[in-house]
Amino acid sequence: MNPSRRHFLSRNALGISSLALTSLLRDDSLLAAPFKPIMEKKSFDLLSKAPQEAPRARAMISMFMGGGPSHLELLDPKPMLHKYAGKQFPHAKDLKFDSVGQASSVIMPSAYAYEKCGQSGTEISEILPHLQAIADDVTVIRSMTLPDIRNHVAGMRALTTGRGREGWPSLGSWITYGLGSETQNLPAFVALIVGGNPPGSPFWDSRHLPSIYQGTVVREKAPRIMNLTPSADLKGAAQAQQLDTLEKLNQLHLKNHPGENDLSARIASYELAARMQTSATDALDLTKETPATRKLYGLDDTNTKQLAEACIIARRLVERGVRFVQIWNYAWDMHENLTSAIKTKCSKIDQPCAALVSDLKSRGMLDSTIVQWGGEMGRLPVIQDRGPGKKPGRDHNTEGFSIWMAGGGIKGGHVHGATDDFGHRAVDQPVTQHDFHATLLKQFGLDAQKLSYRSGVLPVSLIEMDNGKPVEGILA
Repeated sequence: MNPSRRHFLSRNALGISSLALTSLLRDDSLLAAPFKPIMEKKSFDLLSKAPQEAPRARAMISMFMGGGPSHLELLDPKPMLHKYAGKQFPHAKDLKFDSVGQASSVIMPSAYAYEKCGQSGTEISEILPHLQAIADDVTVIRSMTLPDIRNHVAGMRALTTGRGREGWPSLGSWITYGLGSETQNLPAFVALIVGGNPPGSPFWDSRHLPSIYQGTVVREKAPRIMNLTPSADLKGAAQAQQLDTLEKLNQLHLKNHPGENDLSARIASYELAARMQTSATDALDLTKETPATRKLYGLDDTNTKQLAEACIIARRLVERGVRFVQIWNYAWDMHENLTSAIKTKCSKIDQPCAALVSDLKSRGMLDSTIVQWGGEMGRLPVIQDRGPGKKPGRDHNTEGFSIWMAGGGIKGGHVHGATDDFGHRAVDQPVTQHDFHATLLKQFGLDAQKLSYRSGVLPVSLIEMDNGKPVEGILA
């Protein structure tokens, strides 16, 4: 009796990337997976597609600093906090706390000085000296705001999927759905995990979109991509023979089940996984970097090595045609001992993150690559007191916080928007997650109102109708 496709998949891992195998097994009900609605009838692949409008960017690297970096210590100087240090916040009734039992309304200034940097004079904290050095290449947005969101998971969902609730496709999935990839030997969308998965993850899921558009996870330690290299008994002819058998079973299944419209996408994922065995290994090989590049990123310094590796890998992937790379570093939730903790954290990430911009620029890649740095929230201007013996920190603040961006048609040496005098709320040119996403899609040549996918009865989109507008003020 001929082996069924289901039986073959359940017994043959083939030693190739779980990107494809997991997708295939899930859609054949061999692994538990979230429900995927019925999809529109068309074929799906990662072939490069023409944008709807003239693009300024072809790739993006997002450095997501999960946990809520304090904008007051890093990117948003507030002299008023020093003037009123230790006094009651004048609008205490407007404060919204995540940790109510530890809340106070006592104003806490930053312990760190700000300096005017570059020809632009952008003010940046002294604990970010490497970012200071590239101030003329970046736009600092000081008016980010996430309406009606308070906690980390909802905030990370909002900035990656457009919604604070679970179950929607990620930004990287939408961009690769709209544009495909410039390489057929690597995934179009990669999630680089540094220091462990952020709570609520995965934030790189394709959800309503076909599984070929989900992010492929690259870990910080070997094996960076699980099941990428076949075992010795599967290498060479043995694996080729199994892949050939699988291809025949796939095509037979596709012929007998024409209504399964995502099958062609899953077949493409499986074929990509086989091609990745060589290309991904090469892309992740940091031994090929020059001594000058290693020094630029701090790759050989134990303090900066972790982020340096991620940033170099991100550059190497984009260099080879990967469309969207997101570095996840969840380590910024500083409810206590903030003054010391944030300085230590900045010493680990400042050099590699700034080096990424400088490196892309020196290679002629910055003009076409958007780089973004920031988290899902900032922190409140008042003390959070965790009790005797605890040094103070700051509670969550989604009403006003900062991020920075560079490249891909984004202005350099520019500051957009502002929070109030205490850094509490965005009051000048506020930017929501919808505005942020509309801006990115515009730079990629994608029309936010046209980029949609019919899943079930209604179309799904990254930005709901009229919810977001491109932030024209930050565009060059």
